[in-house]
Amino acid sequence: MAHMAGKNQTYHEQKNIENVQRMREIQKQLPAFCKQFFRGIENTTAPRTRLAYALDLRVFFEYLHKNNPSLCRTPIPEFPLSILDQIQKEDIEEFLEYLDLYEKEFDEDQKNVPLNREYTNGERGKARKLSTLRSFYNYYCSSELIEKNVAALVPMPKLHDKEIIRLDPNEVAELLDLVESGEALTENEKRYHKTTKSRDLAILTLLLGTGIRVSECVGLDLKDVDFESGGIHIIRKGGAEAVIYFGDEVYDALLPYYEYRKGIIASEGHENALFLSLQKKRMGVRAVEKLVKKYASRVTSLKKITPHKLRSTYGTSLYRETGDIYLVADVLGHKSVNTTRKHYAAQEEDNRRRAARAVKLREP
Repeated sequence: MAHMAGKNQTYHEQKNIENVQRMREIQKQLPAFCKQFFRGIENTTAPRTRLAYALDLRVFFEYLHKNNPSLCRTPIPEFPLSILDQIQKEDIEEFLEYLDLYEKEFDEDQKNVPLNREYTNGERGKARKLSTLRSFYNYYCSSELIEKNVAALVPMPKLHDKEIIRLDPNEVAELLDLVESGEALTENEKRYHKTTKSRDLAILTLLLGTGIRVSECVGLDLKDVDFESGGIHIIRKGGAEAVIYFGDEVYDALLPYYEYRKGIIASEGHENALFLSLQKKRMGVRAVEKLVKKYASRVTSLKKITPHKLRSTYGTSLYRETGDIYLVADVLGHKSVNTTRKHYAAQEEDNRRRAARAVKLREP
């Protein structure tokens, strides 16, 4: 059931409520003993994390129900806790193999709706589901309700580094020029562009000029922008608050839209939102993803540009200019500098090569 945000409720509070509601619905499809697990981790995890756990566990228990002869006649909510001790290492390995390709016959949220959709999982999808099972088993082991964490015996899939895709400086300039001119858009897109140009330019300049996440961007309220100090107040992933400062180019793109936005009467429940859709409602993550794709696909057809790639573009530019990996980690909100280093290792290599050329031992 969707929840209508109250006037004083932030985007992140609304999302948390929606995630809790969805998780409770999914929990009804899991073994009854799972309630203890979710209750036990409630104070140490975000609602979004618990929802992800619930979705992963639903796939696991559906697999057992479908493929285990001793469980196929028992409805999933009636599975006893004792089955966790009966599951062997091989069972979990077979589950990971099953994740390569599996089919769902019905939509779990609407049992009577045929789905017949195939799902695949790469190494990252498998690693996440195995990590969920390890945490799940560990909870019951630590509570001394089962004997061993069999999921911990299964090695994590090897994760290969993904290519870091980002825009080059000339592509960034071309993208922003396109948003301003609308030249490469279709005739139909151009009609909307007249209305959305200042908003679209503000969003793309903000993403490229601060490196904030798309969820942090759509979560912004009018009161979160302070033009005097040149900063925006954001809620980070996990709920931490931060103030991120922006430069002149972001200021120049954001101010005209901000003034225009103040004159719009938003739909009920969306009065505080900074970025509004044409329906005068707060823009969602999916809407910004489509917006980025619409413009970026005209600039480069070889790179699949998403809001996260704009974040990578900002991080790369900042690291090239400063050479300070700790600064980049802080501004991007990475909990560990190792996360940042992994993303910008290529720039570290460039820095080391530059260092090799910088010092001259003898004048030529």
